[in-house]
Amino acid sequence: MADSPNSDLESLSPLELFERVTEQGEKVRALKAGKAPKDEIDVAVRRLLSLKLSYKTTTGQDYQAGLPPKDLVFINNGTAKEEDEDLVDPWNVQTSNAKGVDYDKLIVRFGSSKIDTDLINRIERATGQKPHHFLRRGIFFSHRDMDQVLDAYENKKPFYLYTGRGPSSQAMHVGHLIPFMFTKWLQEVFDVPLVIQLTDDEKYLWKDMTVEKAYEYARENAKDIIACGFDINKTFIFSDLDYLGTSAGFYKNIVKVQKHVTFNQVKGIFGFTDSDCIGKISFPAIQAAPSFSSSFPQIFNGKENIQCLIPCAIDQDPYFRMTRDVAPRIGQPKPALLHSVFFPALQGAQTKMSASDPNSSIFLTDTPKQIKTKINKHAFSGGRDTIEEHRKYGGNCDVDVSFMYLTFFLEDDDRLEQLKQAYTSGELLTGELKKVLIETMQPLVAAHQERRKQVTDEIVKQFMTPRKLAFEF
Repeated sequence: MADSPNSDLESLSPLELFERVTEQGEKVRALKAGKAPKDEIDVAVRRLLSLKLSYKTTTGQDYQAGLPPKDLVFINNGTAKEEDEDLVDPWNVQTSNAKGVDYDKLIVRFGSSKIDTDLINRIERATGQKPHHFLRRGIFFSHRDMDQVLDAYENKKPFYLYTGRGPSSQAMHVGHLIPFMFTKWLQEVFDVPLVIQLTDDEKYLWKDMTVEKAYEYARENAKDIIACGFDINKTFIFSDLDYLGTSAGFYKNIVKVQKHVTFNQVKGIFGFTDSDCIGKISFPAIQAAPSFSSSFPQIFNGKENIQCLIPCAIDQDPYFRMTRDVAPRIGQPKPALLHSVFFPALQGAQTKMSASDPNSSIFLTDTPKQIKTKINKHAFSGGRDTIEEHRKYGGNCDVDVSFMYLTFFLEDDDRLEQLKQAYTSGELLTGELKKVLIETMQPLVAAHQERRKQVTDEIVKQFMTPRKLAFEF
C-alpha cells in the first residue's frame, strides 16, 4: 500500500520538512547502491515522493537538493551562481555591478518585505517624529514583521532592540556606525531597552587571533559604540565570552536553539563543511539567543513573551531566518528585523572593505589629513575622464563613492538633492564633490573621537554589567 503524508508532518516547519526530504533521498540512494530488495526500495521511494508532496504543499515550492525553502535561502561559499547574481553571506559580499548589490533581487531571494512609503509613514505616525534619513533614503530598505512591532507599540505592548558587532579589529570604520546610529534613533523615538551583543567568540572561531585579543577588541569596540551616545540606563552591552558564563537564561536559550537545528540545516543555511570546527557550527545559536527576552532576566523580570526588533545589515539575515524558524518551536516570539544596505568601500561598491586595508574606508581613528587624503586618492569616481566630457555629460551618482557616502552622512535632504543635480548635470566636478564629503566627514569623525575620549574603562564596565534597566516589566 502506498504511503500517504503522515499527520505528524503537518506540525513540521518548512526547514524540518526540507531536512526530512533530504534524509529520505539519501536513504533511497543508499538502498539502491546496496542493491536492496525491490519492494524495500519501492517503499522508500513512495515515502520520498510523499515527503516531497508535503514539502510542496507547505512551502509552495518544489524540493531542490541543497536549496532550503525561500525564507531560508542562503548563498553558500563556493556554490555556483549566475553571472549577474550577488554573493551575500555573513562573511562575504560580492557583486559584479558597480552600483553595488541589487537589493530588490535580494529581497526576493531572502523572502523579506520592502520598506515602502506606507510603512515609513506609519512609523512617523506612531512615533510623532520625522523618519530618520536612513529610512527616507532607503538605506534601511527591507524588513520582517515591522508591522507587528508597530501593532504592539500602538497597543502599549513592550518590545526591545537587539543589535551587535563582531569585534575583528581595534579600530572601527565609519560604516560600522550605520546600525548603531539608526538603533540609537529607534531607541530614542520608541523609548525601549536595547541589548548589544559583542561576538568576540565568533571572531576567535573565524579569525586568526587569541581569545584574549578577541575580548580586548570587544572592549575597545564597546567604547566606540558608547561614543554614539547610548543611554546607560537603557542599554546593556555584553561580550559573549563574559555573559555566557554568567546567565543561565542565555545559555538555556542557546541549548534550546541547538536542539532544534541539525547539522544538515546549518550546512544548508551557512555553507558549513565537515572541515569546519564545531564551534562555528554551534555559533548561530549564540547569535540567535539575544532575540529572546528570557536571555536577559535582569532586564525583563523573567518575562519570555516580549518581542525583539533587530536592526542589522542584510548579510546577518541568515542567522535570524534560522531563529525565526526555531522560535515558535521553543515557545518564543519571532524576532522582527530591519535590514540596511551595505556600506561601500572607498574603491567602489564592488569592493569589500577590510580592516586590514586602511585605505578601504575611513576609520574612526583617522586624522583630518588622513580623511582628506583617502577621499581624494581612493574614493571611486563617477565622473568623466576629462573636465570637458564631465561638463558635457555629467557624473554618475549611482557609482560615485563620494556621493554614496554623503547619502549616509549628509542629513540635509535638500542639500543632497542639490549636489545630485549639480553632479549629474556636470556643473559640479568630482574634486568639488569630494571636497563636500571631506568637509562632512572630518567634523563627524573628530566629534566621535572627542566623545570616545570621555568613555573610561569604568563607563565600559557599567554598560557591560548585567543589571536592571530603566524599565518596568
